Amino acid sequence: MTTLRDLFALLGREAPALPVRGVTHDSRQVEPGFVFVAVRGVPLRSRPPLDGHDFIPQALERGAVGVVGTRELVLPVPYCKVDDDRAALADLAAAFWGYPARRLELAGVTGSKGKTTVAVLLHHLLQSARPPVGRLSTVGVRIGAEELFLPGHFTTPEAPQVQEMLRRFVEAGCRRAVLEVSSHALQLERVRGLEYAVGIFTNLFEDHLDLHGSMENYFAEKKKLLERSRWRVVNADNPWTRALAGEPGTWSYGAAGDWRVGKLREHAGGLEFEVRSPVGAFGVELPMVGRFNADNALAAMAAAARLGLLVEELQQGLASFPGVPGRMQLLQAEPFRAIVDFAHTGASLRAALKTLRPTTRGRLVVVIGAAGNQDPSRRTGIGQVAAELADFAVFTEEDHRTESLEAILQTMAQAHGDPRRHVCLGDRREAIRYAVETARPGDTVLFSGKGHERTLERGTEAIPWNEVEEVQAALRGHRVQGDG
Repeated sequence: MTTLRDLFALLGREAPALPVRGVTHDSRQVEPGFVFVAVRGVPLRSRPPLDGHDFIPQALERGAVGVVGTRELVLPVPYCKVDDDRAALADLAAAFWGYPARRLELAGVTGSKGKTTVAVLLHHLLQSARPPVGRLSTVGVRIGAEELFLPGHFTTPEAPQVQEMLRRFVEAGCRRAVLEVSSHALQLERVRGLEYAVGIFTNLFEDHLDLHGSMENYFAEKKKLLERSRWRVVNADNPWTRALAGEPGTWSYGAAGDWRVGKLREHAGGLEFEVRSPVGAFGVELPMVGRFNADNALAAMAAAARLGLLVEELQQGLASFPGVPGRMQLLQAEPFRAIVDFAHTGASLRAALKTLRPTTRGRLVVVIGAAGNQDPSRRTGIGQVAAELADFAVFTEEDHRTESLEAILQTMAQAHGDPRRHVCLGDRREAIRYAVETARPGDTVLFSGKGHERTLERGTEAIPWNEVEEVQAALRGHRVQGDG
């Protein structure tokens, strides 16, 4: 049993040997026996920051036995003043959960784009060859073959959740784990103290400058992952990561990299290509759409090879890959293609439709909605892109929240402008069934917007939702009707 004396000793403070049942920075999660760390919020241009010190009374009411903060305070429970609140949170969480990272070989993936796909691919390769393997990523948690979902929308959750998940990996018998690591996690000390057997840096594009202030700062935060890694894998084609390619212990990938794509064939069921690498030249099959996923596969294979996988294991793992949940996830290739994706803006929908067009023999159909209580121009953009790049559109619900669903659909329909090439069906399940039932051989049907999310927000209610399961159910029903 961890005690308050044990934890406060890490911070240079004496405390009684009271049993501790948890560590958190969220006063709503405090239970009797918890240590509460008052973390100051991050100042962003878009919103004023919260301050955990304002929630100390709530934490005490809920039974906190110790408090950590950055102010001079006198409290009815032991209190420790620190200079770095987030570092203290991470150190206390790691100690409470027994330093689980020391018993795991970690692979970390960071970058502006592609890190989720690479993390899921790498986990699948490792899990296929040497199970069980843990994974913590945007699209959920995997403990071997078991899938879990954390609340919230963090790529990398806060330090107490990271350490708890690592402990669960260890308890499940995992010796390896793959972590998707965001720049926020690196700057805000969510992954403090973790060291990686291999670190992957996919690329860097302008993003998150409200937190980092400049591209140079953004790059410096991402680079921390590589500095904490024994082996490194970097993109040779991105201007920011290219400079890292020649460093010792580093493999690069891409057109100018150590790992390169040779001949590539793209078809409705995925990709076939030749790999040229430091471990040899070999062919692979990957059931993913989009030529860009060949580079994602290179990154995952390079990291897996660093961790000891053989060429045959890489080939077998890629061929059996079930796809990234809700990210251009191929559910069926014939007689028509069915794909679930997360694209929910005009720009991301444009990219998805352009990716699918070259391998679509028949019509390109999209099922998509637009969220309520957000920038109205988003729904206009979706309608315009659907009119430009899809042959037919089914406009439906997508977290309309407290806005009128009918008004959202009408805006999208007006932006589309061609009533012969779209239909509005407010119930998303009905829209999915309609698209499946009207699909023709050779068509591609893209179910876009929800992706990996696990709720659908109607009014003030968030109902459980799994887009992949909904589409699969519609496909099964269609096949049964066809057989009859």
